[in-house]
Amino acid sequence: MNFNAIEFYASYGVSSQLPPSDRAEIVFSGRSNVGKSSLINKVANRKRLARVSASPGKTVTINFFTAGPGYIVDLPGYGYAKVSRSEKERWAKLMEDYFHSDRDIRLVVQLVDIRHQPTADDLQMINFLIDSEIPFLIALTKADKLTAKQKEKRLEELREEIPCGDQLHLVATSAQTFEGIPELRGILEALLEEDDGEDTAEECEGEE
Repeated sequence: MNFNAIEFYASYGVSSQLPPSDRAEIVFSGRSNVGKSSLINKVANRKRLARVSASPGKTVTINFFTAGPGYIVDLPGYGYAKVSRSEKERWAKLMEDYFHSDRDIRLVVQLVDIRHQPTADDLQMINFLIDSEIPFLIALTKADKLTAKQKEKRLEELREEIPCGDQLHLVATSAQTFEGIPELRGILEALLEEDDGEDTAEECEGEE
């Protein structure tokens, strides 16, 4: 699969606009300012494919990118405090409608900042994926900010901090140093080109 050929397809601000699910989809999810757009750009080897901003909360639509035989789907960043309650509710409904629209979701790449404990919003999203039996992995962003020893320590801690963390696939990534990008590309390529995705969380029970 030629990752350099990934292109923007369309943005959707309301669920009624979402296109039919006619391709396999890889979904990127995470809180605002976790580095989601930067990671997508690095996977695609592009600088401005997904919009990157110094101000969190800029992704307010569901953005689709063509990726070989499938789509990469960029969800709105959650957990940003400086937007209205009504806007947060709109984002939440848009995401909920997306996940409940019977789409061919092969994998959710759930982003978490490796330096910090997962936020309450992160845990809510992870538990939702577990409860919904949606396959996912955890991409730990900003790994370049830690030393090798600090990174190893945080990986051990995160397996305790994340629900079912000892059963999940955790990938340390960096949009600055390219760490973890070849591994992500290999996973995405295999899933977009296979007939059926595998459920990475089917044996895991979410927390109440």
